[in-house]
Amino acid sequence: MTAPSPPEPAGSGAPDGNTPMEPPSLGKIFAGRFTSGDMATRRVLARVKQGLTKAGLGEEDLATVELILAEALNNVVEHAYADAPGPVELSVALQSYGLSCSIIDSGRPMPSDDAPNPDLPVIDPPIEIPEGGFGWHIIRCLTRDLEYRRDGMQNRLSMTVPLEDLER
Repeated sequence: MTAPSPPEPAGSGAPDGNTPMEPPSLGKIFAGRFTSGDMATRRVLARVKQGLTKAGLGEEDLATVELILAEALNNVVEHAYADAPGPVELSVALQSYGLSCSIIDSGRPMPSDDAPNPDLPVIDPPIEIPEGGFGWHIIRCLTRDLEYRRDGMQNRLSMTVPLEDLER
């Protein structure tokens, strides 16, 4: 009788299907309050990415989450707090159905009291590629259950990011 081999550490399995991979660890990844700003957003995104890496998410999911949260948090900096920095609350939790994200700020409300759904900007290659205008399309295409509401003096944006690592 041979002794069973020890289990492999989480996240060490090969993605080729020959070795089963451990599912990511579920639970709270980040919950915090910070003052809006470009550098603060970068620091928070780095902490979220670090937490998701420790939870066992793969590079593709990490890049997707970072892109979505960067777009949403940069919108808070550029639009909600265009005149002066203000408080932002971010909550990110890994659930069995994806990554649950919530952003709360006390800045200006979104126009028309809803998350924007603008037309894509016109691209006239190879000369004229617009600098902006893609953020909400990115967010809407890569998330589900996107909900915005103005609650008193606060903007509340919540969304779920589907994750490849959870669908295996």
